[in-house]
Amino acid sequence: MRHIRRGGRYFRIADPAWEDPLDASYSMAHGGRWNPPGAFPVLYLNRDVQTSRANLNRRFAGRPYGPEMLDPALAPLLIETTVGSRNFVDAVTDDGCLELGLPATYPLDEGGREVGWDRCQPIGLDAWRAGEAGIACRSAAMPDRIGDGLAVFRRSGDRALRVVARLSFTEWFR
Repeated sequence: MRHIRRGGRYFRIADPAWEDPLDASYSMAHGGRWNPPGAFPVLYLNRDVQTSRANLNRRFAGRPYGPEMLDPALAPLLIETTVGSRNFVDAVTDDGCLELGLPATYPLDEGGREVGWDRCQPIGLDAWRAGEAGIACRSAAMPDRIGDGLAVFRRSGDRALRVVARLSFTEWFR
């Protein structure tokens, strides 16, 4: 697996009711792009506010309303974090994607369709088993732009991630 160095400021969309916004138990239970349900905990982060907005809009795709109609008091917070600088599996560069068995057009396939979780989860499982810190990846919410995110593997004792700020919905989304 190729690696790419990442660290610094990243963002997480969080429910205001969550006690710990860095808790990865939901992804552990339900799975995500890079982790099958029940396999291991992953904290999914966005590189910037623009990518965070795109991901929230994606959650509302196909619904008769959008996030702009949410009650700001109940709407998601944006948690600004600092990620310690380290190497992550590379699903950002074309060469990194190809080495992982993904198309150079990732997060889309050669036909312009989104690459499914069924192709990404085995890659994540292999990376977890190899002791990797996580996967730096292109955002599926912004396939027309190389915005990226991090899938940080939450291993016991990992202290390389901390909360810097909590932004209310009106501060980050509007």
